[in-house]
Amino acid sequence: MRSFWKAGALALTAAASLCLFTGCHGARETTAFSVPEEFDTSKDYEITFWAKNDTNITQTEIYKQAIEDFQELYPNITVNLRLYTDYGDIYNDVITNISTGTTPNVCITYPDHIATYMTGQNTVVPLDELMSDEKYGLGGSQVNFDSPAADEIIPQFLEECSLNGHYYALPYMRSTEACYINKTYVEALGYTLPETLTWDFIWEVSEAATAMNEDGTYQVNGQDVMIPFIYKSTDNMMIQMLRQLGAGYSTDSGEIQLFNDTTTELLNTIAAHVKTGAFSTFKISGYPANFLNAGQCIFAIDSTAGATWMGTNAPLSDISEDSLVDFETEVMMIPQFDPDNPQMISQGPSVCVFNKTDPQEVLASWLFAQYLLTNDVQIAYARTEGYIPVTTKAQESDAYQDYLSREGEDNNAYYDVKIKASKLLLDNIGNTFTTPVFNGSTSLRDAAGQLIEDVTKAVRRKQEVSDESIQALYSDVTDLYHLNETGAASSGKTEFGPLPSTAVILLASLAAAWVFIGLYAVITRGRS
Repeated sequence: MRSFWKAGALALTAAASLCLFTGCHGARETTAFSVPEEFDTSKDYEITFWAKNDTNITQTEIYKQAIEDFQELYPNITVNLRLYTDYGDIYNDVITNISTGTTPNVCITYPDHIATYMTGQNTVVPLDELMSDEKYGLGGSQVNFDSPAADEIIPQFLEECSLNGHYYALPYMRSTEACYINKTYVEALGYTLPETLTWDFIWEVSEAATAMNEDGTYQVNGQDVMIPFIYKSTDNMMIQMLRQLGAGYSTDSGEIQLFNDTTTELLNTIAAHVKTGAFSTFKISGYPANFLNAGQCIFAIDSTAGATWMGTNAPLSDISEDSLVDFETEVMMIPQFDPDNPQMISQGPSVCVFNKTDPQEVLASWLFAQYLLTNDVQIAYARTEGYIPVTTKAQESDAYQDYLSREGEDNNAYYDVKIKASKLLLDNIGNTFTTPVFNGSTSLRDAAGQLIEDVTKAVRRKQEVSDESIQALYSDVTDLYHLNETGAASSGKTEFGPLPSTAVILLASLAAAWVFIGLYAVITRGRS
């Protein structure tokens, strides 16, 4: 009889565990990290660093050099680099590894992603104590390199790394979006670029560029192809349009406000310009830079971090030389609804540290993460694209100021479009904004872009786009991204949210196995 109740208890415990993990899950309260009194240099530590590069070999070499230089300063720390070409891949792999307890030590990521990582138990280290530690914190007395002080990190960039009142990352690089313009074609159409681009201007010029010759070619370029306006990241497009109009997107607590009347109006406007052939997206038509460089696009909106792909002389241009068209490239702020109150998104990678059993290993990871903010690393990486350093220490250094002053000196290190893109953000840090971060904010961001993508596809497929069809689209997108499920995205509560699906599957499998073992024991007992 005793074994019967034992088996039954096992089965009930397993079932209860399954319910706990699938029904009552949520972001855990993260325990504050206690900084060791001293870093133990008598022991060796091996840490992993997951990073992204834009298929840019120079960026890879910068990471490798940073690791080599850091290891000279800390011979007892070995840093293993793992490179990715997409932030989404890093995100997916981290989620998978949370469930198996094999997360990296240091990771290039985004705050939206960190909010989901935090659904695990003490997965991401809160950095407050580490940042302020007298010995090993920012600018600490026992740090073996010239570390920036906390007040030397640009406040707006550091604030992006704050979740639930704590810092869970350090900013690494920052960028924004820019409009890369074929100024030659704009003027050929009879227009002059204004001091600040407006949505009305960009739509008007784009419509004018759709005019065709009798032979079916476009008047502005004499080619068979012309997509006047292409947007790379439609999630940013929708988010910035709503911000500029003062319309809802989400609250700081995670309440969804995306599906509103202003969004409907914007989607109808976008649909109208898709119908004429004036507008398309990267996901539907292709990379904006390729069309721009071939003279088949006039306005290409992409990150400032993509500047070296833009323009006739772009060092990383992806098209053949015989397809290139010679034109003057202008770099401007994204279009605005109110030029007197410009709004542009601040984006770019941050660095987080994952919790491990050994506090000394975490401290070693923190020292490396902090090293990525030194001038040598910051300036070297910023020179590869239209990124800017995240510290005043680097921005105001003689080396970085010299770099900026050499705009246009060549078409590689000092490529004018790249440096113009950097200056665009440097001059507009005060006009940048970030979106609220919570568990579910990544899904909401994806949903914002999906609205534009689906409306664009519908028009191209000759389907009707109306207020009614847009309302139906809201429902479809809500279901697609699970925005109506209990959790941060719908309730506005940051303390609840789903476990990673891989973790749920693993735990469910384990619980199911125990249930079957219990049932087998019960059946076997009954037969004996």
